[in-house]
Amino acid sequence: MKKSYQSQEVNSIYNMKQVIHRKLGSNFLRLSLIFLLTFSTSLFAQDGDPVAGKSLFNANCAACHKLDKKMTGPALRNVEQRLSDDEGLDREWLYAWIKNSPSMIKSGDAYANKIYEEYGGAAMTPFPQLSNADIDNILAYTATEAAPPPAPTPGTETGTAQAEGGISNDIILGALGVLFALLAIALFLVNKTLRRFAEAKGVDLESTKRTPIWKAFIQNQFLVLVTAIVLLLASAYFVYGFFMQVGVNQGYEPVQPIHYSHRIHAGDNGIDCKYCHSSARVSKTSGIPSLNVCMNCHKSIYEVAPETQQKGLAEYGVDYNAEIKKLYAAVGWDDANQKYTGETSPVKWIRIHNLPDFAYFNHSQHVTVAGVECQTCHGPVEEMEIMSQHAPLTMGWCINCHRETNVKVKDNAYYTKIHEQLSKKYGVENLTAAQMGGLECGKCHY
Repeated sequence: MKKSYQSQEVNSIYNMKQVIHRKLGSNFLRLSLIFLLTFSTSLFAQDGDPVAGKSLFNANCAACHKLDKKMTGPALRNVEQRLSDDEGLDREWLYAWIKNSPSMIKSGDAYANKIYEEYGGAAMTPFPQLSNADIDNILAYTATEAAPPPAPTPGTETGTAQAEGGISNDIILGALGVLFALLAIALFLVNKTLRRFAEAKGVDLESTKRTPIWKAFIQNQFLVLVTAIVLLLASAYFVYGFFMQVGVNQGYEPVQPIHYSHRIHAGDNGIDCKYCHSSARVSKTSGIPSLNVCMNCHKSIYEVAPETQQKGLAEYGVDYNAEIKKLYAAVGWDDANQKYTGETSPVKWIRIHNLPDFAYFNHSQHVTVAGVECQTCHGPVEEMEIMSQHAPLTMGWCINCHRETNVKVKDNAYYTKIHEQLSKKYGVENLTAAQMGGLECGKCHY
């Protein structure tokens, strides 16, 4: 009985141990599963999507931040790693900072206030609309390695390299000179050979000479008179044409102190002409934009795209990035520290369109009242790499425009009354500028 009781007790203890081991094993599996899920989730959160992050970065961050350059805000390449190594801050701090930086500054966060003071008391715009997943994607994009600079295309390094690679103009001119010299020698030898043949045949060349043509011309008085009249009329025509071109600078294309591409600004980027030439809406003159207008964009745009840079060097021989540096030097902008130094250098722009003093032209009258497009007078500026005078801007050119151009009277209260009166007088629906008094001398001359 005693042995059986002891065996039962041993069995029960063994069974209890099995149950305990079973429970421990199941709990360990549960903990392992939870740990694995947590770890994998954190890894996924840390990875993010760099492609989606690039789109989010360009839409929300690019106005103030660059990846590799300090701008309105700090450079963001590997920002998460740098904050972790230097400040001991984790991703949760970045979540809070991006979503609501002003509240973190008010809370007294040490690093938040440090950044706030470093950038002149300008708080970062809060982005509460961004989720943690969006921020993960942005941080994944900032963690990508910087792309190596593109290799220069052969023949685009410099204009000198292109000249060295091709045939110089001096060589071509030298070859043409040698060719003409050989032709002259050949003609001399042919003439000499023909004279020898004539002497061998007994031909007397001196006795066969005829009256020179100039003597025959002088002896014919009628021919001399007609020729003189023709020469006088032709001379008068060319002299008149020459004097009529005085002051006409069509095609004038000066080189400006700072290269400005209308093709890129007005064409590729679609910037309205009146954004820079704002006075054209309300003033007689269109005005030369101040450099501060340029800096509205170029505080952030410190270099062009690599493709644009290569195209400028290859097709136009222009280093766009160097021209932006000229702009910075002129306005006294310290690109590295993102602030003005106060050391400016005025730019002497060269005027392209210059009407004589006795001619009056009002930009606001044409642009705002008449609704004339800038390209009507200035040509396709959106296609011009270097701005030039497209139209002759002569009196005849202006008169023809006034005779052919209908005035836009729809939704234009300025012309309502006069249009009603003159349309009845002339019996037409559309009126030209000439019919509305556009040919009166006093309209264009003081």
